[in-house]
Amino acid sequence: MSRLENALALVSIDSVSRNESSLASLIEDQLRTNALLDVERVGDNVVARTTGHHATRLLVAGHVDTVPGDVRDAAIAGDVLRGVGACDMKGSLSVMLEIAKDPTPRSVEVSWVFYAREEIARTESGLLELAQLRPDLLEADVVILAEPTGGVVEAGCQGSLRVGVELNGKRAHTARPFTGRNALHRLGNLLYRVASYEPRTVSIDGVDFTEQLQAVSVGGGVAPNVVPDLANCTLNHRFAPDRTRDEAFSRLRDFLGDCLEDGDDLELIDWAPAAAPSLENDHLRSLVALSKRVPRGKMGWTDVATFAELGVPATNYGAGDPLLAHRSDEFVTLGELDVFAEVLREWLQ
Repeated sequence: MSRLENALALVSIDSVSRNESSLASLIEDQLRTNALLDVERVGDNVVARTTGHHATRLLVAGHVDTVPGDVRDAAIAGDVLRGVGACDMKGSLSVMLEIAKDPTPRSVEVSWVFYAREEIARTESGLLELAQLRPDLLEADVVILAEPTGGVVEAGCQGSLRVGVELNGKRAHTARPFTGRNALHRLGNLLYRVASYEPRTVSIDGVDFTEQLQAVSVGGGVAPNVVPDLANCTLNHRFAPDRTRDEAFSRLRDFLGDCLEDGDDLELIDWAPAAAPSLENDHLRSLVALSKRVPRGKMGWTDVATFAELGVPATNYGAGDPLLAHRSDEFVTLGELDVFAEVLREWLQ
């Protein structure tokens, strides 16, 4: 089979989050064709490792789930594979499988990690499941997370805060609004403040991270003839690696300023940590050199942060344009897969 056909075989299997079992079984079966690999399955996570006596262990990881979509639309046209997950990230997974099955000896040990449930709440992450149940399977000197990066090393990642805001008012009849206070009108002022946010950019280890703030949901209202006394919204703040969770939350509160009053509520609903670039690591510097591209900061959150929490330097590097991820028309090209395969093979030597 061609490289695109190998990727199509993965894209054609529905593996929306929490439904990865069939794809995990195919990956497990293919990995077991290489007798040099120790293959273990933990739930719907599959890990394959060489177990020789080399001092250095490199780890390549990728998630097997996708956002929802109809896999029956997957197709190859010329040198392009279209379909849900083609870019994010089954194209890269197919290259990982191809190289993992190759019994060519290397001067390093290699771990291949295929994990479930990355596209939903982090608390359900298959990578965190492995970290809890079998942390030994994630031990390594350095990690490539094969997220789509267009063949560019995307270093580190942004952190993410999901914050709930609840504003108070005073209920009244809409014919006599002067006897109350409209919480939705107050929310309008806060949303105007959020819309005026000017992103902060910070450079770390030579790559830039640009912070973002967006309102992602709103709620409120009692009845058509009632001035509402409560209104709420949810904000998503992406913050740079030079800030901790608490620092980012505090800066967000300061930014909202007088839009918040005594009795209002600003609640951290969930969060994910940021990760520094780690480009001082010799193995990652080598990857940058092999890519022949100028590295950039990761725009978004990835499990590079999870590996950072585990004390393992990591970076994002994979096939596919990251701007196509989660789109209905996502695709990956043969040229992108070829570049990823060439660089990954050479790096693993």
